[in-house]
Amino acid sequence: MTQKRSTQDAEAVEKLARAKEVMLREIHKVIIGQNEIIEHMLITMFCRGHCLVVGVPGLAKTLMVQTIAKVLQLKFSRIQFTPDLMPSDITGTTIIEEDVSTGKRNFRFVRGPLFGNIILADEINRTPPKTQAALLQAMQEYQVTAGGQTYDLALPFFVLATQNPIEQAGPYPLPQAQLDRFMLNLYIDYPTPDEERAIIKATTYGELGRVKPVLTGRDILLIEDIVRRVPVSDHVLDYAVRMARMTRPGNDGVPGFVNQYVSWGAGPRAAQNLVLGAKARAILSGRYSVTCSDVRALAHPVLRHRIFTNFNADAEGISSDDIVDLLLDEVEEPGAAEYA
Repeated sequence: MTQKRSTQDAEAVEKLARAKEVMLREIHKVIIGQNEIIEHMLITMFCRGHCLVVGVPGLAKTLMVQTIAKVLQLKFSRIQFTPDLMPSDITGTTIIEEDVSTGKRNFRFVRGPLFGNIILADEINRTPPKTQAALLQAMQEYQVTAGGQTYDLALPFFVLATQNPIEQAGPYPLPQAQLDRFMLNLYIDYPTPDEERAIIKATTYGELGRVKPVLTGRDILLIEDIVRRVPVSDHVLDYAVRMARMTRPGNDGVPGFVNQYVSWGAGPRAAQNLVLGAKARAILSGRYSVTCSDVRALAHPVLRHRIFTNFNADAEGISSDDIVDLLLDEVEEPGAAEYA
């Protein structure tokens, strides 16, 4: 039975690799460039995770997520987070309705924008902690609580939150616990000159292209199950664990630059996300085997928001991304002798 399931999964992975090409072709009818960002968003979805996107205004973050939702036939909701936003504004509220024929009054729950499949939480750091906590429950438990009742969210459920790097702290900076709930932290940069020229040409001459659906919500749930079943060798697993552990100052064997520049490093969830993300990256490439290169490709988006630099790093202009670069050079893959 296990052998049969593995064969079926391997066949499904081959189909997914072909579907990926179709998805990218449809997405690029609207979005020009940003291949890595799109791939990382798909990886996060297929791992049943959430991602935090940092980018200046005007880089088509909303349009990108809307387009992905159309290609995957998912319900899209956009929430503009503001300082006066309350939890009930996103979860929903209970209202009293009167039956005209009987005169009886009943309570009815009106669902908020969180009851979607893909949620764009725009400028999440501009809303109060109480509202952030309501979003946190939805991200972690796939449920919302309102009026003493708990309501399940429809799966798949994916939150993409944005922050503006110009005002990244915001009035209500995200606490470490909530930052850690995001599987990936993606940085969207300005387009290249050729891409920007193509964007201007495409958006000033007529309507944007119309995308066709490629996958369904049910397909995504099946892919999420396959990701969990993809085997990972001890060699790759140990490399992911070592990458996470080497970010923690004070641990045995930690590089000197970590002790010098890092206040605290990544927790166990980082290694989990490195392994899950590597699995999803492998199957999107049509492979049923995971390599250390898959882990390395996801090191920056998984680790950058889990490494907190200290004053020494700030004084020398060293960022968490610089620390990840140094770790990728410093941490070697486990050798065969370690398994002898």
